Amino acid sequence: MMDIQKLLPFILRHENVAVIEHGILYITDRQSYPFEIRRVACSDASETADAIRRMVTQGGGPLEAALRAMVLTAMKKGKDRDAFDLAVRALAGARPTNTTMKRELEALLPDILMGFDQEDFVSYVDELVQSRLAHYDECYLAMARNGVRLVDDGDGILTTCFPEHSFFLTLALATEKGFSFRVFAPETRPFLQGARLTASGLAEMGYEHTLITDNMVSSFMSQGRIDKYMTASDLALRDRTVVNKIGTLGNAIAAKYYGIPYYPFAIGFDEGKKGISDIEIEYRDPGEVKMIRGVRTAPEGVSAEYPCFDIIPSSLVTGIVMPEGIVR
Repeated sequence: MMDIQKLLPFILRHENVAVIEHGILYITDRQSYPFEIRRVACSDASETADAIRRMVTQGGGPLEAALRAMVLTAMKKGKDRDAFDLAVRALAGARPTNTTMKRELEALLPDILMGFDQEDFVSYVDELVQSRLAHYDECYLAMARNGVRLVDDGDGILTTCFPEHSFFLTLALATEKGFSFRVFAPETRPFLQGARLTASGLAEMGYEHTLITDNMVSSFMSQGRIDKYMTASDLALRDRTVVNKIGTLGNAIAAKYYGIPYYPFAIGFDEGKKGISDIEIEYRDPGEVKMIRGVRTAPEGVSAEYPCFDIIPSSLVTGIVMPEGIVR
């Protein structure tokens, strides 16, 4: 398989997401990047779950950190069934809306338990995790190969928040085809992932891009500067409903109005959720809305609310880009 690491910006490469060194799991802090490259140290799965909950890593990062935490559990606790059960519960509940991590850990646990008869149990768990990471790399590349079919030379492409591996790989494949394009990246309040992660990643990889504020999207659409809307997704349902960062819904509505197709990337459907009523939307501390990187933007007494994600109905989704194809 193609080595995708060289096609990804720094923050998405395996060694810069989460690594275990000398019995400690280090997660690269996406809150401080790119102004400072620092790592958060986690000594066990519980501390890893806390780091994920605090958004030290986001998007696809929690999945990789959680998988590494299972290796750390094997190193620290050995063949302890209760320890693995606790690790899975702690990690799975850290970010409730995106269920990929929960489903992956619950599927991995029986395989880990089957290895209790292995002499080198830690190596066994590590090989399981490496295999799962390789599987996801294959899925990311497969989605990119489908995604690039949707890109035309000269496109203006809007995204939202940090669109993760498959989006950047799609851009890499489009570049290999000789296509030119420009990516419009909204800043993404309140943590500015679009400004700090997406825009910096686009600049690092040499892709034409424009950073805009969150409320500029419809204006750029009205000017005819955006041809495609492509995002990651935190959750996808079989009925073609998708969930993604707050702000995605408004952009999808505007895209529908201006006749712009919307294509989210999704690694698979959550078959356990039948409809919108089954989706749990995470609400974070409303105080985070009143701050930007530690600088207060509203007085203490101001009321705020912070739902993290939007539910985008299937009527606004042109097609979902998945490893097996584009589901329309």
